[in-house]
Amino acid sequence: MDYKWFLLILLGVLVGIGAAFSGLGGGFLMVPLLLLLGYPAQKAVGTSFLAIFIISISALIAHNKLANVDYKVGILLGLGGIIGAQIGARLVEYVPTVTFQKIFAFILLGLAIYIFFKK
Repeated sequence: MDYKWFLLILLGVLVGIGAAFSGLGGGFLMVPLLLLLGYPAQKAVGTSFLAIFIISISALIAHNKLANVDYKVGILLGLGGIIGAQIGARLVEYVPTVTFQKIFAFILLGLAIYIFFKK
C-alpha cells in the first residue's frame, strides 16, 4: 500500500474524531491538511466536502443513537446551507490559493480567539 493512501486514511480518522467531537464539520481541519499535501485551494475545498459528507453521515448516526440531534433545526440550517454552498463554490473559483490560505487562516485565528476568550 502506498504511504500516501495510508496517510490520507489516518488524516481521515483524525478529522472524523475532531468533527464528531467538536461539531465543527471537520473542514477546518481537512482543508489545511489538503493544502499542506499540495492541493490547490479549489480542489482542497471540493475534496474536503466529499470527505466531510461521508464523515458527517457517520457522526449523525452516532449522535442520533445518543439522542443528540434536533432534526428541525438541522434541516433548516441545511436548507440555508444549500444556497450558501452554491454561492461559495462559485466564489472560491476566483480566489487564488495563496489568498485563500490567508483568508482561511484569518478565519481560523478569529474563531480561535473568540472561543478562547468566550466566557
